[in-house]
Formats: sequence, C-alpha cells, structure tokens
Amino acid sequence: MADENRRIAEELIEAIGGKENIDTAAHCATRLRLMVKDKEKIDQEKVEEIDKVKGAFYNSGQYQVIFGTGTVNRIHEQVIDLGVSESSKSDQKEQVKQQGNAFQRLLRTFGDIFVPIIPVLVATGLFMGVRGLITNLFPDALPENFLLLTQVLTDTAFAFLPALIAWSAFRVFGGSPVIGIVLGLMLVNPALPNAYDVGSGDASPIMFFGFIPIIGYQGSVLPAFIAGFFGAKLEKWLRQRIPEALDLILTPFLTLLIMIFAALFVLGPVFSAVEAAIMAGATFVLDLPFGISGLIIGGLHQVIVITGVHHVFNLFEIQLLADNGLNPFNALITAGIAAQGGAALAVGLKTASKKLKALALPSSLSAFLGITEPAIFGVNLRYVKPFLMGLIGGAAGGFFASLFNLQATGMAITVIPGTLLYLDTAMSLILYIMANLIAAGTAFILTWLFGFNDKMTQ
Repeated sequence: MADENRRIAEELIEAIGGKENIDTAAHCATRLRLMVKDKEKIDQEKVEEIDKVKGAFYNSGQYQVIFGTGTVNRIHEQVIDLGVSESSKSDQKEQVKQQGNAFQRLLRTFGDIFVPIIPVLVATGLFMGVRGLITNLFPDALPENFLLLTQVLTDTAFAFLPALIAWSAFRVFGGSPVIGIVLGLMLVNPALPNAYDVGSGDASPIMFFGFIPIIGYQGSVLPAFIAGFFGAKLEKWLRQRIPEALDLILTPFLTLLIMIFAALFVLGPVFSAVEAAIMAGATFVLDLPFGISGLIIGGLHQVIVITGVHHVFNLFEIQLLADNGLNPFNALITAGIAAQGGAALAVGLKTASKKLKALALPSSLSAFLGITEPAIFGVNLRYVKPFLMGLIGGAAGGFFASLFNLQATGMAITVIPGTLLYLDTAMSLILYIMANLIAAGTAFILTWLFGFNDKMTQ
C-alpha cells in the first residue's frame, strides 16, 4: 500500500510539472492542496488518470486534488517525503488571500468568519428538530420544565449570535477574540430593549437625542460583523500607539468604550437597515410563487459551488434562522446536491470502465452525504452532460420543495444527514425525502438516457 501511494505521489508531482513547479503542499479532510508557480505546466488529463484521484481543479494559485478521507493523508506524506515543502492549511490560506480580485477576497473573508461558527448552529438546528419530534409524539405528556430546558439548547446560540460573529471577526481581522466576544455580548446586554420584543411591539427602543433608536441586536448578523471588523482594526491601531506599560489596561478599555458607542449609535442603526434591505431582496426570491424560487435556486446552486463563492449564503441562512427559526433555503440547495449524486450514480452504474466506476460510485455516496466536490469535479463536470442533467434534477427537486414551502430547522447539513433538520413534523420529513428522491431520480434517469455513454470516456 505504501509503495502504491509512493507511485501515485510520484506520478502526481510529474503531472503537475515537477517539484520545481510546487511551492508548498498541505491537505484538508479530502483534498491535497498544492501552491503551484505556473498552472500552465499542469497536465490536467494526466492528473485525472492517476489512481485514487477523484478530481482536480485550480483556484487562486492553489491546485486541489481530491483523494478522499484517509487517502489524502497518506498521499500527502509521500509528497512531502519526495521533497515538496510542507505548509499548514492556514499558511496557504494567507497566500491565497493575497490572490484573486477584491470580490473574491471579500467572499473568502465571509467564509473564514462564518464557517467556524456553523457547527454550533448545526447543533442548534438538530436540537430544534429533535424537540419538534418529541413534542409531536408526546404533545400532552411533557412537563413544562422539560420544555423550558430545551429552550436552553435551542435558543442560546441565536440569543448570543452577535457575540459569536464578533469573536470570529476579531479573530480573522487580527484583533483579540476575547474583546470581540465581550463587544458582541454588549450588543445583546439585557439592559438594552430586546430586538425581538421591539419587533413584536412588546418593547420600545431607547431614544437618544430624540431621533436615534437604541435596541439590542439579538439575531443580527451584519451589525456584529461590521462592529467586529472596525473593532479589530481599532485595537491594532491602538496597540501601535499606546506605550507597552499601559497597553494591557488602555487598549481593551478604549476599544470597548469607542466601539460600543459606535455600534449602538452609528454602525448598528445603519447596517441594520442594510441588512433588512438585503434580506428583503433575498426573501423576495424565496417567496416567488408557483415554485419558481426552487427552480432557480435548486437548478443553479451547484454552478455557484463551482465558482467557490457559495459560502456567502451562510450569512443569508444564519439570518433566516435568527429571524424565523426556519430555513427554506436548505431544502432548495439540498435538491441540487442530491441531483449531482444521482447523476454520478447513473454514470457509475452505466459505465463499463472499472476505473470510472470505482470513482463515480463512491463520489455519488459522498454527494448523498452532502459533499459534492468529488462527484462534480471527478465525474459530472468532466463529461459535462451529467452535470447539466444534475442541474435539471436540482431544479425539479427544488421546484417540489418550494411548492410545499419545505423548511429546515437548521443549516449546513444536507441530503441524508439533513434529514435530522426535518424531524419537527412527520409531513416535513416525508416531503424532504420526496424532494431528494425527485432531484436524484430525475438526474439519474436523464443521465442514464441522455447524459452519458462510454464513448464520452474516449
């Protein structure tokens, strides 16, 4: 096995243009990430023919080769043993950050900030789904104290969402994360009128100077993000100018003092209005009648995944959950993911090529678990038509989900694992399964009939 992995590493290095064309190597859970000097020296076809390679693509100076969980660790070890310089994924991120246009860098920043807080939001969504299941199964048998206890599980992350976002923003922009946490907690301090109570009419804002409304920012995303950005920059600016002997005392004091007033009096009101406008536009698309929103989002989401800018939707989903506790966007993108899995499955079952079968079948399973990169880059996009059939399948599944207004209790998990986000009612679970079957089934049938034959492999 070690000899085989050594051979694969050697073939890969040669196909990429030799060691002299590779700056550094790192890896994540499924991909070998290589910083290359000249992408024109990469022999893409040769890379894709190497054993165990499930796909490869170039993005912003980084050549990513998909091997899958476990395998990538062993290939990475062999690549390093062959003399390629090793770097951490964070080091490569710093290199990648300097590349691409301003819009690409902005989207990568959004990803760096929101991706680390997604796990707790996933857990919250699962808690909400399980609570919905239990309350539906035993509507009259649960004590009130039990329901109050479940609110600790389901409400905490969103009640203190600005603290999570400000913490992550300070971390990304070079400030002290603990100052970010405190600044975020100040935005939801109980001394301020609760944003949800103000929205429902049960409380009124505190009016300063007769025209500036001051409220808490429970469930807000953009104001906390902007406060975290400016707060981190302010802290760095202060640390460069305050004497070291006073830095420990004055820097946190001045950062929090200046930023809480800026956040409550300027940044909060302005960016709350911006956030409301963005959400109104996004909600308009989601509310399009006759399933049109599902056709658009389910059909096009995986195209956006190819571009690598899909992390921007994290902000949108987080805000949906913070506002309503439900996320209709999840069902629509799940359809697109399931459809790519269905298309890859059709290729794997139809082809006579043992290598392609060994690539397509595991890739389809990966897609059904919510990870589409192996299916897209390794199979569907390589032959184009399966990918297009997957887009049609995603549109069909999204159309069905949109017609029935299917909504998740959380985010970030899809297809089979995403089932846990639809346990709140039996009907939600049934509709979710049907939407996935329609998406995957449509893509499978279309790919089998029109999207693939073995002549395409030649």
